[in-house]
Amino acid sequence: MTMKVSCIFLSVLTLAQATPTRVQYRAAGPTVVVPSPEATIIGVGGVVEQYLGIPFAQAPTGSLRLKPPQKLNESLGNVDATSNGPGCPQFYFSDDAGLNGVIPTSELGMLLDTPLFQTVTDASEDCLNINVFRPSGIDASAKLPVLFWIFGGGFELGSNAMYNGASWVTESINEGKPIIFVAVNYRVGGFGFLPGSEILADGSANLGLLDQRLGLQWVSDNIEAFGGDKTKVTIWGESAGAISVMDQMLLYNGDNTYNGSPLFRAGIMNSGSIVPADPVDGVKGQAVYNTVVEYAGCSSATDTLACLREVDYETFLNATNSVCGLLSYCSVALSYLPRPDGTALTQSPEVLVKAGQYASVPFIIGDQEDEGTLFALFQSNITTVDELVEYFTKYYFFDATQEQLQGLVAAYPDITTDGSPFRTGDLNNWYPEYKRLAAILGDLTFTLIRRGFLSFASSVKPDVPSWSYLSSYDYGTPILGTFHGSDLLQVFYGLLPNYASSAFHAYYISFVNDLDPNSNNIYPDWPQWSSSNQLLNMYPTYSTFISDDFRSDAYNFLVPQVSSFHI
Repeated sequence: MTMKVSCIFLSVLTLAQATPTRVQYRAAGPTVVVPSPEATIIGVGGVVEQYLGIPFAQAPTGSLRLKPPQKLNESLGNVDATSNGPGCPQFYFSDDAGLNGVIPTSELGMLLDTPLFQTVTDASEDCLNINVFRPSGIDASAKLPVLFWIFGGGFELGSNAMYNGASWVTESINEGKPIIFVAVNYRVGGFGFLPGSEILADGSANLGLLDQRLGLQWVSDNIEAFGGDKTKVTIWGESAGAISVMDQMLLYNGDNTYNGSPLFRAGIMNSGSIVPADPVDGVKGQAVYNTVVEYAGCSSATDTLACLREVDYETFLNATNSVCGLLSYCSVALSYLPRPDGTALTQSPEVLVKAGQYASVPFIIGDQEDEGTLFALFQSNITTVDELVEYFTKYYFFDATQEQLQGLVAAYPDITTDGSPFRTGDLNNWYPEYKRLAAILGDLTFTLIRRGFLSFASSVKPDVPSWSYLSSYDYGTPILGTFHGSDLLQVFYGLLPNYASSAFHAYYISFVNDLDPNSNNIYPDWPQWSSSNQLLNMYPTYSTFISDDFRSDAYNFLVPQVSSFHI
C-alpha cells in the first residue's frame, strides 16, 4: 500500500474549508476591531463565534524565507476571517512499510480513520495565521481565560485548521467556566526547523518556535478586544505541540515576558516534554542542511543559504522533504526539531530544566500508555537485539557509546513484561523486535523522559504545582494499544462521549480557569505529582491512580545518562 501522509492529527471535519481572500471583505458576520495591527476582523456567528485565518506576521516568503517572523506593522483594514487560512508547507511521506495485510483490518482502519494519516491540500508559504473561538455575545469587558493551542506533527506536519476549538468553548460554556480558544500556525519541516552552521550564523534557527512566540505576542496585543484576559493564557499542545509548550517555557532561559508581562501563566503537555538535542550546527544538523542544499541544486553556490531563499517554492519544498521523515524507517530520529542555538533555546532542554531556567508556571503533563507503537511500525527488518543496537547507532545517538546503547536495549530484557503494547504478555509482537523497539522509542521520547522532567522540576522548583497522567483507554487494541495520538480523538475531539473524554475536558477547563484541575468539578481529586508521584490513570469508563515507578530499571539507566541520548 502506498499513501501520501501529511498533517499528523488532522481533523477531517475541517478539510473542506477553502483558503480565503482576506483583504477589504465585508460580511454580515460578527466583527472585532483589534489594535495591533489595526484591523476589523469579520468572523462567523453562532453559539461559538469563529475568527479564522487572521494574519499575525508578514508572509515569510522571498527574502523572508528562512528568516525569523516579522510583525505586521500596517493596518489590515477589513479582514475576512470566515474560513481557515492555509497551512504551512508540509513534509509529505510515502508509506512503504506494507502495513496493509499485516496489521489486522479493523485496527488498520482505525489508524487510517483517525487524524493521524490525513492530507493537507492548502499549504502555502504565506501561512502565519491564527484562529480565535469565543462565546457569542461577549464584549471586551468579559476578561475570559484563554487556551492557546499548538498543534503536533513531529515538527514536520500540521496546521491550525485541523483543530476546531468550538467544542471546547461550548463545553466551557456548559460548565459555567467560559474560555476563549486560540490556535496558531507555525512553520514546520525545513521551512521552520532547518539546522546547520549557516542557519546558526544567520540567526535563523528554530523559526517555528519563534512563530509560536510571535503568535503569543499577538494574543497579548489583541485578545482583550475579543473579551479575553491576556494575563490568563494557558498554552496547550500535543506531541510536537507539547514539546513546543516545554520549549516556550524554556525560551530565553525561561523569560516568557512581553512588554513587562508574562505571555502565559500555565501549560498543558499531552505526550511530550523535554527532547534532548544536539546543537543546530552539530553533526546531525549539518548533515540535514547539506542534504537539503544538494537536493535544491545549491551546492556550488557561494552562499548556499541565499540560494535556498531564491529557489522556487516547489524546489525548496522537495529539497526539505529529501531527508528522513517521522513516518518512515527513521521514525523519531527527527531531521527537523528544536535544537540549541545559543540565543532563543540556549542549551539542550534537559540542561536548562536541571538549571531551573524555565518559566515557573503550573503545568499538566502526561502520556498514552503505548507511545512508541506507532513509531515502530516501519522497521520490520529488525529481528535481533544486535540489529536493534545497530539501528540506534546509525540513526539516533551519535554521542552514545556502544556500551551505552547495549545497556539501553538490555534494560528491556523481556518483551512479555517490558514490551509495548504493555501488559499484553507475548501477544502483539508484530515482528521479532517490535515490542522492544516500541517500548524504547516510547520511553525515550515521551514516557520516561516525562518522569525525568517531573523529577528535575520537583527538585529545582518544588513550589510550582504539577499534575501528571497516563492514558490506557485503548488498552487491548491489537498491535497499537493506547497509541501516540489516540488522545486527540478521545480528549481533543471528544468523539467518544465517555467518562475519559468528559473527565479530561472538566479537568482541563478547571485548570485553564483556576490553575487547578480539581476546581469545581465532580471528578476524583487529582493529586499533585510532586506530593505523591501518583499518575491519574484514565480508562474509558473510570479512572484510578497509580505510582509513577513502572520500568524503574530502564528509568534509572536512561535519565542519569540522558545527555548521551540526544536526538
